[in-house]
Amino acid sequence: MAPPLIQLKEVSLGFGSKQLFAELSLSIGENDRIALVGRNGTGKSSLLKVIADQIEPDHGERILAPGTSIAYLSQNPQPDAKQTVRDYVGEGLPHSGKDDWHKVDVLLAEVGLTGDEDCGRLSGGELRRASIARVMVSEPDLLLLDEPTNHLDLPAIEWLEQKLAAWRGAIMIISHDRTFLGQVTNACLWLSGAQIRRFDKGFRFFDDWVDEQMRLEEEARHKRSRQIERENRWLSKGVTARRKRNQGRLKRLMEMREERARDINTAQSINASAQTSKVSGKQVIRARRISKTFGDKVLFKDFSTIIRRKDRIGIIGPNGAGKTTLIKTLLGEIEPDEGTVRLGTNLDILRIDQKRIELEESLTCREVLTGGNAEQIMVHGEPRNVAAYMKDFLFDGAQIESPVSSLSGGERNRLLLAKAFARKTNLIVLDEPTNDLDMETLDLLENILADFDGTVIIISHDRSFLDHLVTSIIAFEVDENGDSIMVEHAGGYSDYLARRAVARASTETSPSKPKQEKLNKPTERAKKLSYKHQRALDVLPKEIDALGTQIARLEGLLADPNLFTSNRDKYDKICTELDTARASLAEKEENWLEVEMMREEIEG
Repeated sequence: MAPPLIQLKEVSLGFGSKQLFAELSLSIGENDRIALVGRNGTGKSSLLKVIADQIEPDHGERILAPGTSIAYLSQNPQPDAKQTVRDYVGEGLPHSGKDDWHKVDVLLAEVGLTGDEDCGRLSGGELRRASIARVMVSEPDLLLLDEPTNHLDLPAIEWLEQKLAAWRGAIMIISHDRTFLGQVTNACLWLSGAQIRRFDKGFRFFDDWVDEQMRLEEEARHKRSRQIERENRWLSKGVTARRKRNQGRLKRLMEMREERARDINTAQSINASAQTSKVSGKQVIRARRISKTFGDKVLFKDFSTIIRRKDRIGIIGPNGAGKTTLIKTLLGEIEPDEGTVRLGTNLDILRIDQKRIELEESLTCREVLTGGNAEQIMVHGEPRNVAAYMKDFLFDGAQIESPVSSLSGGERNRLLLAKAFARKTNLIVLDEPTNDLDMETLDLLENILADFDGTVIIISHDRSFLDHLVTSIIAFEVDENGDSIMVEHAGGYSDYLARRAVARASTETSPSKPKQEKLNKPTERAKKLSYKHQRALDVLPKEIDALGTQIARLEGLLADPNLFTSNRDKYDKICTELDTARASLAEKEENWLEVEMMREEIEG
């Protein structure tokens, strides 16, 4: 076997009284593509900096194989604002390769930059692409990437996946993007409890492995608890008479108690939730043939959609396509150039955007959450103990008095989420919520949204996040003429990809057909509703209300926990009736909305 590129031997690092890792040892081989995984605050970024020789460990050795080159992508790259992108990327060339500027130009073209841009004027996504080009241009033996997909859109993430798949050197990555890690890694390092464990399979197998490790540890904890009980019985009989012989045994008992205390303190479960306020109308947002243009750029044109109560909508597209503008238009914050937007009744909107508010460094967590030094915070209209509420968001109870300045980036984001989700809402709108979130906080957010009983609209480039949450995708695409178009697909991101592939294959194999006129775009405006449509407008609301009552009654019957075992036939019959009623309700609501839109168009 080839010798490792780099080794860490019994390395320890801490900041102040906090020990990040102790006597940690690892090695990275030339074929390793490693996901570095761990809870927020365990020291993943610090470990990457030790490997990159950016910081010195307190103890231990860092052994680099002769001739090994390393490039490190920081989570927050900070180039000179006055230098050009080409000069910034060129800094990644080795001193012996300063004549290889053609490599710089090739990479800049791949990431969609000219090189003439000033670094100080770059967007977050542009800076990230330039920084990735900078660390790749020298083709190092070991590439260290700290959250490389932050602020990247899907085309850029897919490009990076392809680039890393063809990479000849070793890679170590910290990322919250599960799909990305699953595509590019063949091993995992799990940093937990100041120690590290290696798993020699890619990240797509990591969760199952962790579940098995947790099961084994739970068995060990159970055995340890029984051992403590036996030792406590022994201790109660008195140590004094056997002091010299049994000090070692007493020491082992104390160590086991400390370990048990750590188990209890770290085995937190996710209890955070978002609670709906008053019930919104069945129709939350209706957009009718809306268009928006900035200068010569058409962001969207003639787009229509209906967002109903409890829908979960994912919005995707390249950076700059107009996703945030679409959100603002749908919420009525800006007017469309053409078309109309109607908001439903009783909406209570919670907006979390990509430019999350800055927290004042000197404030404590208690002050941020309560606005002062109160012991309680109002959560969903009810008083809660602040420390208990913080535990729901995976904080240590002792952190209640910690200043914001002491929190990591992931902890700050969790604190902001805790503050936001304390209020009731029935419509949550998230604009790039996964930017700068660690995986732990992302899991927390996913759990909150999955259990939320209202409507959710999400702009995101995180494919796994979208697949786990959304019921439909609105995608910004480009048609065969190069024009911007918007399409809507049922399902998550994977469903969208599958349907898009089928549609493309069908277009390539089928003869061209004239475009079919949209049903909701009449060539000549009708003067009035037909008798049939007017009748539907009068009758359907009553039928919808009746079905709602029927569904509530059937759901009440199914709530009986003994029904399944006591009367299986009745249970099956109720389930069949409920499915039929729900399908009929969906159909009648759709028909009513269609006729209502026709009526409004006729009345102008």
